This record gives sequence, C-alpha cells and structure tokens, in this order.
Amino acid sequence: AAAGSAEDSVYPARRKPQFEKQFGYAVFPYPYRLPGLGSGIALVGGAMNVANTYTDVYGIAFTGDVRGAAGGIADVHLIPRTLILDIGFGALNRASLQSYSQRGMDSGKDDYRILDIGDTAYRGARLTATFFERRFEVYGAWYLGASELKSVRDRDGTVIVEAQNAPRTTSHTTLLGGRIDFTDDYADPRRGLRVDVTRTASPPKGSAADYYIMDYNVTGYIPMGKRSTWAFNLLRSDAHVVAEGETDPAALQAEQGIDCASIADPTQQTFCNEVIANMVAQNRYGTATTLGGFSRLRAYSQGRYKGAHTIFAGTEFRWNLTEERTPIDIFILKDVRTAIQLAFFYEAGVTSDLRSQLYEQAKWRDDFGVGLRIVTASGVVFRGDVGYGRDGVGAAIFIGYPWEL
Repeated sequence: AAAGSAEDSVYPARRKPQFEKQFGYAVFPYPYRLPGLGSGIALVGGAMNVANTYTDVYGIAFTGDVRGAAGGIADVHLIPRTLILDIGFGALNRASLQSYSQRGMDSGKDDYRILDIGDTAYRGARLTATFFERRFEVYGAWYLGASELKSVRDRDGTVIVEAQNAPRTTSHTTLLGGRIDFTDDYADPRRGLRVDVTRTASPPKGSAADYYIMDYNVTGYIPMGKRSTWAFNLLRSDAHVVAEGETDPAALQAEQGIDCASIADPTQQTFCNEVIANMVAQNRYGTATTLGGFSRLRAYSQGRYKGAHTIFAGTEFRWNLTEERTPIDIFILKDVRTAIQLAFFYEAGVTSDLRSQLYEQAKWRDDFGVGLRIVTASGVVFRGDVGYGRDGVGAAIFIGYPWEL
C-alpha cells in the first residue's frame, strides 16, 4: 500500500515486500565458557534463502570440553507465503545449568551451583500460518528433549555430589500462539504495534508438575526521524499449575540418585539441599518465562531469575546509521546489508513464585547498555549487546532482535 492510503491511515503500510529471496550465508567461530565444565570453540554457520527459495539452513558444532552439534531448517514454505515449517534438532555430551540458592530475585551474583547434565538431545518443529502480508499469524510447536543429571558442582567446578544411576528424563512441550502485527515491516519494524499471545504446556513426566504458561508480549515502535525508531516492550508471563508434582525432598533425591545427607561438609550439604529446594518449587509453582540472557535483562546470565510469575518492561532506541543495499562478500559472510544500527537500551523486570511479590519495588532488577546490529536483505539481524546491571557487565552475540517469544 502506498503512503497516505486507507491502510496507512489505520496502521502502517509495509515499507517493503515481506518475503525476499536474497541469498546469504555466514560462518564464524563462537568461543564459549561454561561455569564448572570448561571452554572451547563452536563453529556456527547458516545459509539463507537457499536455491532461490525462502528456506534457511543453519548449524553449530561444539569442540573442546563440550562436544556435540545442533542444526535446523527454517522457513520451509509448505504453502508459499502462507504455511511455514521450521525443524530443529541437537545433541550434546555435556551441558551445565546454573541453579541459584533460591528462585525469585533475592540470590546473589555468585550464589549458584552447577547442575552437570549429560547426554542431552532435543528435536522439535514449528508450523506457522500467516496471512495478510504477515499481519496475522497463528502458530504451533512441538519439542521433545532428554537429559540425565550427572553431578552437582559448586561454582568453581568442584563436585558436591555425583548422581548415582539417575534416570534419563524426557520432556515434551507443546506451544500454541498467535500474533497481530500492525507494523511497517515484519523483520525490521520501525513504527506500529505488535502483540503475541502464547500458551506453552509440558505434560508431566515422572514426578514433574502439570502446568502451562501464558505469555502476553506487546511491542510498540515510534519512528524517530526518517529511519530510526524507539521501541517499547512489555511482557507478562504466568505459570498455571493444574496438578503439583513431587514436593517431598527425600523422594526427589532418591529419584535423581543423590543423597545430600551423605555429604560431610556442612556448606556443601547446604548447597545440595538448595538445589533440591528449587526442584520442589518447580514442582509446586511451575516456571514462567525467565529473565536474564540474550533477550530480557541482557546484562545478566541466561535464566538468571526464575519464578512462576514474570513482569518485564524494556525500551530501546534503534539509531539506523545507514540505510542502503550494499553487497557484503567476504570469506565468512555474504549478503546484502540494508542497515547498520546502533541501539541504546534500558530494561527492568521481576519474577516470583508469589504474585504478591511482583509489586515489591525492591525486588525489581534493571540494566542498561548499548548494541550494534547489521540488518541484511536475507532477513537476518546480526546483534551484539553489552549491558550493565547489578551483577556487573554482560555481553552477548546473537541473531535476531531481543524481546521476541
């Protein structure tokens, strides 16, 4: 629709085609360091709009202390520009999860233990039906994961307790959602409003709780000058428990093959009991969308804050330094650059197992920072962010804008 049309008077007209076939690829090393487990280098690669289609392929291979690979195929158009399939899979020999002393917002930066997870694998698929130039979408997804608890370590990597014959647990997650997109562009919006509502459920396996998560995500874009934008995001996420899981600490220890009482060091025994207490809380309250990591509260570690209820608000000024169609063709990257973007952001959020604690001002955490992005014609946004919060400085390199579900 042209500017000034009837469409533009109700909501912004799309400023460019919403499906492009510009070919692009990227291959680059990605150094990693996992607390307590070690470090290494992963090789990340992807090819976009392969063979004059809308389909993308991507993968990552880990070397060093963690070995494994993950990959996927995205934007497979079963019905052109209407029904889109994404498929992903992966397997790792080791992974680590940080388990803080308690859920919610009261734990300290270094007050965590490490869950050493082995033999992890996942696979999944997502189907999206999109209409009216991607103005309206409904989507569903299915994911299956499996892993096994190997040990509990302190933050320096010292083993607190080894799991004895822990079961290989599986999880099955389904997601249903919808999007209304009244912006000027699906991939790189600069004005308008976007609303997502999703329902995520994981049918209980073994002793787990039966619960589902409702996410309500709203993002608004206010144009600033001819090519920049000021974005605002608000997320509300709630876990709704249908039936509690196992909440007896002794039963959970037996299930996981660990015995906290057998640990001679009182401090280490306390650490072990805190890990079990978090499992009890998970089975009693469920877990909503977490805070910390690549998308929300970016100065904090991935999944830093967990609880049954989450509120998040963020704002980001995206200053487009250039707007062009400049070919990029170097050894590790080929595409057409459409914009170089400098971003300044501020975020705040809170999560709690109890709704009443969401509104306690002292519980909220915030961060601010700066990011650099390269927007490409193939539909990829290469993003690097550096943020500062109560835990110090956090940096991340990622693909795609923040705040998406």
